[in-house]
Amino acid sequence: MRKKSDHLELDRVRRHTSSEARARIDAKTSGHVRWFAPTAPNDLNRRLGELERERDMEQVLETNASILALTGAVLGTTVHRGFFALTGVVLGFLTQHALSGWCPPVPVFRRIGVRTRAEIDREKYALKALRGDFRQLKSSGRRTAANRALRAVIA
Repeated sequence: MRKKSDHLELDRVRRHTSSEARARIDAKTSGHVRWFAPTAPNDLNRRLGELERERDMEQVLETNASILALTGAVLGTTVHRGFFALTGVVLGFLTQHALSGWCPPVPVFRRIGVRTRAEIDREKYALKALRGDFRQLKSSGRRTAANRALRAVIA
């Protein structure tokens, strides 16, 4: 059985996030689950749709890095060659993030509440459990239970 701290080792961004930012993000997730627990299935479905569209840390970081790198390349070509340094710095940060899970923009994004895919998925699967997606798994045979479990996590 996993300890609560084990998910920090599995999620490199969480490991590099301040304890205060992690606590705020976790409280936000718990608050959403508690808020939606007594609601109607349509509200749960709406929230699950929102979670599917929520941008995670990787998407936010990659989008911002792409915009900045492209801006540096365009400005380096049209205004002054010095702007190519922006492209180099941004790509260096992106490489650093790919290798370690941290780069200078990560703490900023975490402070404003950008969640990792795993954090978003925690809320999503808690809401699916509330909706009853996993109820019938134990009463099924192994193959049927596996098929139902796969359908539940895809839906």
